[in-house]
Formats: sequence, structure tokens, C-alpha cells
Amino acid sequence: MTSTLTASPHIRAMAWWLTLCAVMVFGMVMLGGATRLTESGLSMVEWKPLTVTPPMGDAEWQAEFQNYQQSPQFEQKNSWMTVEDFKGIYWLEYLHRLWGRIIGMVFLLPFLWFLAKGAIDRPLAWKLGGLFVLGGAQGALGWFMVASGLESQPAVSQYRLAAHLFTALLLYAALIWTALDLFARTRIPGQKSRDDALLWRPAAALACAVVFVMVSGAFVAGLRAGLAYNTFPLMDGHLAPPGLFIMTPWVANLFENATTVQFDHRVLAVTLLLAIAGGWMWARRKLLSRRARILVHAVLGMALIQVSLGISTLLLVVPVPLALAHQTGALTLFTLALCLAHTVRAPAREPGYAQSLQVKPAE
Repeated sequence: MTSTLTASPHIRAMAWWLTLCAVMVFGMVMLGGATRLTESGLSMVEWKPLTVTPPMGDAEWQAEFQNYQQSPQFEQKNSWMTVEDFKGIYWLEYLHRLWGRIIGMVFLLPFLWFLAKGAIDRPLAWKLGGLFVLGGAQGALGWFMVASGLESQPAVSQYRLAAHLFTALLLYAALIWTALDLFARTRIPGQKSRDDALLWRPAAALACAVVFVMVSGAFVAGLRAGLAYNTFPLMDGHLAPPGLFIMTPWVANLFENATTVQFDHRVLAVTLLLAIAGGWMWARRKLLSRRARILVHAVLGMALIQVSLGISTLLLVVPVPLALAHQTGALTLFTLALCLAHTVRAPAREPGYAQSLQVKPAE
């Protein structure tokens, strides 16, 4: 029996809508990285989720600047700023917050329209409703993170920064996966390979591993650990530098010791690259479908680029453009891992999958 969703003429439109939302979340993560790297994120010291207009006129700008002058960042780092200097960091954070509100509207309005048209069945409606709630929670978590830098020190908590990034990645992954599910409903199943299924667990593990490494990078960013030990592969002349476990309890070093945090991120990134290279060598001997094979090659290529970007960022002491490229590369690698995992798993849910299995990959 054909489900309501499968019969809906709006499936492709919904898939593209969710893809657009995912692209906007991708941009949101990049904007967040820019505000962190330029230290603009603490310029707005109040959370006004229903306010979308910036300060209008000199009086409003002066009032906003006076609020900022009470913050630790101004008192301890930016006391030299004038209101014109302040505008330079304010606009980037304002754009970051405004973009989040725009994403919310781009998601909500089509969702309500598709719902009113009866194009969404109950399971998908619950899933999409959950995504909207997650997006709202992400915004609240962002303010919770910023608030940690308005108390006594002009730096946000690395724990809250990591949590903020993790929820953004979770939202992004859910949007991508749901969109791919919908696109799969609109395609006639192509030729598949029996070996594709062998990649499902490794591909899922890869996506999780990329998230793990990215979150470890958030701790590097939160502690500004990238500004130290700007050599590679050695750190201060050592493969394992002294001072890795000077804090007590020892577990605190993993999250609060800049030396340990940078060391861990290096080890995790290189280990992931080696694992991807090993997986590529294993996968290239399998009879994979054309799409899976392309994605396997793309994952390895992007992993090599990403590690190169990370090393370059470190050696050049974290220049903003290169650091943003490194963050973009990480999210691109995550996207490819998600697409690979979906490609080798989703066909089992497509009509006619059993009949489309082939011993040989498609030419």
C-alpha cells in the first residue's frame, strides 16, 4: 500500500526545502566561527529573541555601546574602543543572530504550508516538529554560551561552546538525512551492489568520529589552544609534550588544559585520517555502486585537505581566513560522511531494492 507521503506530489519540493535549511545551518556554523575568531560574539550583551532590527540612529548606538562598556570584554580587552570601533564587531554578531531567526522562519512557514496541504504524514510531521524545537533550543543554548563570557572573564565556557557546536551538528545532520530520505522517494531505484551494505557501519562510525573530532576542536577554540605550540608534528620539541596531566583530577586535563586539548585534537585528527585511508584501501577492493564509490573517494580527498588546512592553520598561528577554511572543511567532511552512510543504507527502504541488487557495480 502506498503511503500518503510517497503519493504526495510535494516530496521533491520538501526535499529541496530541507536542503535549503541545511545549507543555511551550514552558513550559520561558519558565521559562528567568524564571530568567535574575531571575538565579536560578546558584543551583544543582551538576548532579545524577538528583536530583529539593529540600533537606529546615534542615540540607540550610544545606548548599545554603553551596555557593552559594562562587559568584561570591554573592561579587560577593548577599553580603547569608540562607538565606531564597536560597530565593527557588533554587526557580525548581529548578522549571526539575525541569520538564526531567518532560518527559523524559512523552516516554519513552509512546514505549516505543507502541513495545511496534507503533504506531510504523521511520522514526518513529528520529526519536522522536533527539528523546529531543536533549532529553537540551539538558539537558547547559544545565548547560554555567550552569557558565560559576560560574567567575569571575556571568554565563553569551552564546555558551552562544545555543546553549542554539537547541537548545531545534530540539527544539520537531521536536516540532511531527512532531505536525503525524501529525495530517495522520488528516484527510481538504480543499480545497487551487495557490497554497499558492508559500508553501513563503517560509514556511520565515520560520521560519528568526525563529530567527535569537531567537538574536540571546539575545546581547542574555547581555550585558544591553537595559539600555542605552533609547530607540527612536534609540540615544543616533543611528540608528547610535558605538562599533559598537571591538573588534578587528571580528567580535567582533557577539557581544561590547553596543552592536552591541543595534543588530543592532533592525535584524533591524524588517527581519523589514517582510519579513513585504511577504509578507502579496503573499500576500493569491494564491488560498490557508482555513487558509493565516488563518495568513498571524496571522503578521503576531503580528509587530506582538512588535515592540511588544520596543520597550516596551526603553523601560521590561526589566521582568521584559514581557520574559517578549516572549519568549513570539517563540516564538508561531515556532509560527505552523512551522504555516504545514507547511500549505503537508504536503498534497503526503497521499493524494488531486492530486485535491483547486482553482483557487479554499475558502470
